[in-house]
Amino acid sequence: MSFLSPKLYQFLVSCFASVGSFTYGYDLGIIAQVTSSEHFHRYFNEPSSTEVGLVVSLFTAGAFTGAFLAGFSSNYIGRRGTIALATAVFILGSALQSGARSIHYLFGGRFIGGTGVGLLCMIIPLYQAELAHPSIRGRVTALQQFFLGIGSLCASWIGYGCYLGFSDDNQWRLPLGIQIIPAGILGGLIFFFPESPRWLLEKDRAEEGLKTLARLYAHGDVEDALVRVEFEDIQTAIVEERDLTVSSWKELFTTKSNFRRLFLCVALQASIQMTGVSAIQYYSPTIFAQIGLSTGRTLLFQAINSIIALIGQGICIALIDITGRRWPLILGNLGNCLTFIAGAVLLAKFPPGANNPRSAQIGFIATTWIYNFCFSTACGPLSWIIPAEVFNTATRSWGVSISTMTSFAFNTMVGQVTDKAMTDIGYKYYFLFIVCNFTNAIFFWALLPETRGVPLESMNNLWESATWFVPTMKRHDFLKDFEDEVKAAGEKPIQEHIESQDLNADATNEPDASFKEKI
Repeated sequence: MSFLSPKLYQFLVSCFASVGSFTYGYDLGIIAQVTSSEHFHRYFNEPSSTEVGLVVSLFTAGAFTGAFLAGFSSNYIGRRGTIALATAVFILGSALQSGARSIHYLFGGRFIGGTGVGLLCMIIPLYQAELAHPSIRGRVTALQQFFLGIGSLCASWIGYGCYLGFSDDNQWRLPLGIQIIPAGILGGLIFFFPESPRWLLEKDRAEEGLKTLARLYAHGDVEDALVRVEFEDIQTAIVEERDLTVSSWKELFTTKSNFRRLFLCVALQASIQMTGVSAIQYYSPTIFAQIGLSTGRTLLFQAINSIIALIGQGICIALIDITGRRWPLILGNLGNCLTFIAGAVLLAKFPPGANNPRSAQIGFIATTWIYNFCFSTACGPLSWIIPAEVFNTATRSWGVSISTMTSFAFNTMVGQVTDKAMTDIGYKYYFLFIVCNFTNAIFFWALLPETRGVPLESMNNLWESATWFVPTMKRHDFLKDFEDEVKAAGEKPIQEHIESQDLNADATNEPDASFKEKI
């Protein structure tokens, strides 16, 4: 890949890894299509609402398990090894689902497939963050949500096409079986891509780590000044962490700055589910049907919704390393709050099941689409970006694992209670998400430091120096210790040189003679 600029190479490797996120988005999108298929209900003898609920919730229960297991596997078999393991588990689960002969086979396939997805969702943003330069790390880790959106989009249109094109069991078997293809490609080719250099150095495989850094940053030149400095920085950080800590989940609870990071990441993942995203994903098709839309029209509107989400995720990728993390998350939650207020008003005035005017139908569809845009532009991508970048090398796997488990736990909870809540209390259920979105915005305004552009090896400095109440400090105060270290180590020219390289820069760019003399 010598013809690519280093940052573009890092970006493309991360795009390939995000195929794992595609599988998650595809499954999330396709299961709503599958469970609404007439032939699905006919084949499984009109399953009860409890059984249909289990089809959804067993997947997220499996994902919770997978995220837990990923904390172990990522430390012992590496980032690539965990991705390969995850794809194998996911393929097994998908095969059981598409070939299910009874509802219990489907339950088993959903849990196993979910375990594979949990492994993928934990490891992919972590892998991406450890490959990417700080100046593009937000864009790279935002690919998790972007490819999730692509998967959901493909699922919507594939499900819609299968619904129209088949009049037998292929109406649901084929969409479930298709997800084996991208998982197989990812698992089959992942070892052709670089391992995380930080994991290699942590495992005392210094020569491999150096070569990998050179491959990522300098077209394989191990003598490149940038590579040598980055190599020394990672080595130094690992040695310091070993002297002060051990690579264990216990360190997340016994060290003040580690616990602070864990607390915020767990709160972030829980807050994302309490924005109402799972309620919208799982229950909007039902409401669409209840307000008078046919199954075909419901699937069409869901497909359009996926396109809107993808546009929002694309905007996030383009801007997140410019805007930072704090304010997009704050404003995204406020936008979600407003859409739920509008949705609650519409559902109160025009309840599902009544003979509502066309304008009420359009209004509810519009609020769903606007919510999806707000969520996809900020909250969704940031739920993966922030946990992947805030932890140090010794605790990153465990921290990302626990925060990802939180996401799936809350996803399962919201998915299980939404149907009953909407049946029992109707539009009043939306009050929960109005309150949660508003309090989310206040919470992150008060407590979340800005992490844009901070090297992974300097995250300890940021979290140890920033006060708990963030608004009293300026960004310069957050990074003061880091900037002093940069000046003392003479690394400022290196940062200036790296940040001058664009994603699409000429691949032949190398430090000139004067730059090397400065080093």
